[in-house]
Amino acid sequence: MDSKSYALFFGGAAFGALAFSLATFPGSFKKIAPNLFLRNQGFKPPAAKSEFTSTESAKSQEVQQTQGVTSLLDDEILAEQFTRNIQFFGRKPQEDIGRASVVVVGLGGVGSHCANMLLRSGVGHLRIIDFDQVTLSSLNRHAVATRADVGTSKAECMKKHFARIFPEANVDARVCMYEQSLEEELLGGSPDFVIDAIDNIQTKVDLLAACHRRGLRVLCCAGAGAKADPTKLRFADICESSCDPLARAVRTRLRKDHGIEKGIPVLLSMEKQRCELVPCEGSDLSEYQVVPNFRVRTIPVLGTTPAIFGMACASYTLCKLACQPLNYQGPIELKLDQYEILYDRLVRRAEEEWGGVEAIHVDPADVTYLVKELWHGKSAKAPPKPGKGIWRSVNNLELTLWDSQRDADIDNLVLLTQEEADAHDASSLEETAKLDPEFVQFVEARLRQARRDHGFPGVCHW
Repeated sequence: MDSKSYALFFGGAAFGALAFSLATFPGSFKKIAPNLFLRNQGFKPPAAKSEFTSTESAKSQEVQQTQGVTSLLDDEILAEQFTRNIQFFGRKPQEDIGRASVVVVGLGGVGSHCANMLLRSGVGHLRIIDFDQVTLSSLNRHAVATRADVGTSKAECMKKHFARIFPEANVDARVCMYEQSLEEELLGGSPDFVIDAIDNIQTKVDLLAACHRRGLRVLCCAGAGAKADPTKLRFADICESSCDPLARAVRTRLRKDHGIEKGIPVLLSMEKQRCELVPCEGSDLSEYQVVPNFRVRTIPVLGTTPAIFGMACASYTLCKLACQPLNYQGPIELKLDQYEILYDRLVRRAEEEWGGVEAIHVDPADVTYLVKELWHGKSAKAPPKPGKGIWRSVNNLELTLWDSQRDADIDNLVLLTQEEADAHDASSLEETAKLDPEFVQFVEARLRQARRDHGFPGVCHW
């Protein structure tokens, strides 16, 4: 059989298959094809009203919302669009997803991918919040933005693209930064879930504290910058998040400022950062701040990593909304006896020297950070001895107050030998500064690092 015969044979087979389909399913084809054409021309069937309403009107709209969203899956185009989700979750859970309202705060690499997949999975009501604009440098990680979107707000950019994907959804785009003064406006209406995809410590803390106070389900996303290994992602409670610098800072501030120690889930990576913040030379960094107290130095980002973070956040949220939560295992960290011993010594010193344990505002996880990462397992007075890492002996070491006029916070504890700690406690900081000014400068530089790592106010970080 020559090439022309092959072409005629396969062409005839294809035509026959098409004719069979039209003859067998004429009704479905006639319904879906014209409807899809009209939909693509901008026609939208009536969608459910937004669930982002005041608490006073929420009850009166409940029946309308339920009927409206349920009918979405009776629409043949939407039923086909979400057919894989229906097969995965079941019809009733997918209807629950369609009725759900989700708030995504932060629309960078993580938040844009999370919001994108929530919409593509059928979430019927989305509030997307970001004050920033699309930049050329953000195109390596943003979910939907193109060069044509550069200079436009991220929120409006996403709403525009979302209208082409799921035009029946209610998308509330807010071009603003989350602030405490806007809490009711942005979190009102009892949303079913909130995604924290913010990269500023204070704003994250404000949002998470508000959600905790309101009883809203929330997922906090930790740092995706300078990381690449997707196998290191873990879901954990905020009390188990000390392995990630951003989550650790948020954890400290939540405990210190709001008394929140646990109960907030976090998505984090256990991978160590592969690179540092991009150095910034010359001028005062504050001159470049668009928003006060926001970071101005940038951290290198591999575009795939925030995408993975965002999709993991979306998966977590969808499974929660469908009442089919993930059965995840949190971070596994070895609890080394040496850190427990050092914490016990700190408690003993507080009881004997400082009038009681009320002065201690750190926990064993903080002690691990102080000993391992800040003081590198050796006395602050000891000369450098590289190469031993966490296996360095700490049998003769203790944490003590640097400034005796302050409590035992994470930025006021120095690691010394027992003899050095006793001598330091017996002296004053002023006397130490006179006798050994270089030592004082060294310690205070390290304590500033602790403040940066934990997002203390008034300290340039990130």
